[in-house]
Amino acid sequence: MPIDADVIVVGAGVSGLAAAARLGRSGVSVIVLEARERVGGRIFTCQDGDVAVEMGAEFIHGMPPEIWVPLQKKNVPLTEGQGDSWCHTTAGLTTCDFFGDVQKILDRMDGDAPDESFLKFLNRCCPDSGGDERQRSARRRALAYIVGFNAADPDKVGVHWLVQEMRAEEKIDGDRAFRSQHGYRDLIDIFLADINDTGGSLLTGIVVKGINWKPAAVSLTARRGSEDVTLQCRQALITVPLTILQAAPRESGALHFTPALPACKVDALRKLEMGEVIRVSLKFRERFWERITASEGSKTLSEMNFLFSEDEWFPTWWTMFPNPAPILTGWAPFRSADRLSGNSRTFVVVRALETLSRLLQIQVDDLGNLLEADYFHDWQHDPFSRGAYSYGKVGADGAQSELARSISDTLFFAGEATDAAGHNGTVHGAIATGLRAADEILSRQRPKVEAGNR
Repeated sequence: MPIDADVIVVGAGVSGLAAAARLGRSGVSVIVLEARERVGGRIFTCQDGDVAVEMGAEFIHGMPPEIWVPLQKKNVPLTEGQGDSWCHTTAGLTTCDFFGDVQKILDRMDGDAPDESFLKFLNRCCPDSGGDERQRSARRRALAYIVGFNAADPDKVGVHWLVQEMRAEEKIDGDRAFRSQHGYRDLIDIFLADINDTGGSLLTGIVVKGINWKPAAVSLTARRGSEDVTLQCRQALITVPLTILQAAPRESGALHFTPALPACKVDALRKLEMGEVIRVSLKFRERFWERITASEGSKTLSEMNFLFSEDEWFPTWWTMFPNPAPILTGWAPFRSADRLSGNSRTFVVVRALETLSRLLQIQVDDLGNLLEADYFHDWQHDPFSRGAYSYGKVGADGAQSELARSISDTLFFAGEATDAAGHNGTVHGAIATGLRAADEILSRQRPKVEAGNR
């Protein structure tokens, strides 16, 4: 079943969709292949009535043009996350006052000094002995922030990568968080409409197994149900997650390249790591937390945005405030995710309810009676993601650029792990790499495309 196209995009995540939309608008014939029966990749929006519940990426971090421009062109409303941040401590529920102390620690990271892991940096700059309790607390919170926000192993993630990430966030007001009216599905729909309008094809349920290539000729072998599929193109754009490129040949979802990827690209893959996260969203019959009073006064949690703790299962929670939806989302990164991943949905939900019971001093049975629905996806055990999002290990300088480098003007690479501007692990970073790869392909095809447009 040979199928021909100028370009075949492997992966219908946001990076692949953005690239296909740009290529199609430039007159290039495009086919997008997706192993799942749905599109979006690590964007997975569910609709609960009139509320968008995300099981993957949720927040728009800052004001990146890759997201804001297409949404604003379609007049899609955006809402900024607001409200109070609360901390669960030995003193109970109190307002959080650790942000400034944590930032002072993070500001001491030096991107020009020899690279080291964040844990090594932390042990050197802020030993977990001596000093006052405030300093020890700031150390714990800084460690929790790096682990939680980046889903990263603190003994692996490199200081150089973290510094680049922080600088990139500052440029787009990354400390602000927004949501689109219908979640990230709004953005996916925009790209899908562009692909459809320009005659592109999108095929789901096709698992690519092998990529055989020579300059200007690519043959992809794939499986669609019980059928073997062969697809031909002049150039291929690979947008699969980092872990799929790292997977051993016999592992589910792995890609086999013939000829093999060059040693420099394989070495780049070794310098990058995929973080682990389990998240669960719980919909209750009512916003019961509005009646809970903080330990330090008469103020309630009615305007709660985030709840931070040192719980071993779900240390971070957030609401949809100012949206009044009675939904709480629990976030379990790194070791917490490792303990939860692979277990049943019931196991995860019960651990989440038990955590809320401890943090909010409400009986588990009472929470269970209030629970109306739950939303959960195990990204670590999803064979086409195998994790949350990427980060750079110690010594990863240049690894993202190398991973992004094309091969013989024939194989191109995109996806958040190939972002070299400090936006790994973000939706806007993924989109930027898709647009970058599309422009690279167009620059190689320019004579043909210009002739076709005339």
